[in-house]
Amino acid sequence: MDFNSLAGLLIALVGIFGGQALEGGHLGSMFQLAAFVIVLGGTLGAVLVQSPLRLFVLGMKMGRWVLLPPVLNPTALIEQIAGWSHVARREGLLSLEHHIAGIDDPFVRKGLQLVVDGTEPNDVRRVMEVEISTFDEHLRQAAKVWEAAGGYAPTVGILGAVMGLIHVMENLSDPSRLGGGIAVAFVATIYGVGLANLVFLPVANKLKTHVARQVLLREMLLDGLTGIASGENPRLIEDRLKGYVV
Repeated sequence: MDFNSLAGLLIALVGIFGGQALEGGHLGSMFQLAAFVIVLGGTLGAVLVQSPLRLFVLGMKMGRWVLLPPVLNPTALIEQIAGWSHVARREGLLSLEHHIAGIDDPFVRKGLQLVVDGTEPNDVRRVMEVEISTFDEHLRQAAKVWEAAGGYAPTVGILGAVMGLIHVMENLSDPSRLGGGIAVAFVATIYGVGLANLVFLPVANKLKTHVARQVLLREMLLDGLTGIASGENPRLIEDRLKGYVV
């Protein structure tokens, strides 16, 4: 659980609603279903128009990383790579073949298989770098779904404000109906700007950070595998890989 993200959102909400209360405003005035439907529905529709469905679905699934980030253990991976390098140095690259069956990650399995097959280090790097580049681009495009929502939400909020003012103008002869229209107008703007800057854009940036960490881990793995394929000293490989860990 990423308590930092949870705490940040709670602090933001407490600051906004607390400020509203300190100014003597009614918290109930901040909750307008019509404004929420306009902003969220309009933003969702705009994002769906922009994004392919598979990227949209992936982006939504990645949203859980904000609170439940992917579990990455670079130290354990370094120890595993170091173990492979010692085995390869003592018994040869073919001796690593029985390690492949126990690997769940397709990327790791493919890289180690290339090494076992005696592929030249430069060829291993070229093949795996394509995989890393594709992985990075795919996940970043999915994360941009949230970034796109952050760009559209404020504008949709303004659209909701205009719609609320239109409603007000249509009912100038009935003062009892003016308050609701004005409330929707202003609250829609708050929802648009608030969702963009407190939810959508922060989520997008947090997802990009998690993607960057996963890419770095794959680059570290590739560095280790090419070192094994080149017959480098296991201690040198381990020391170099430790430089990836901050």
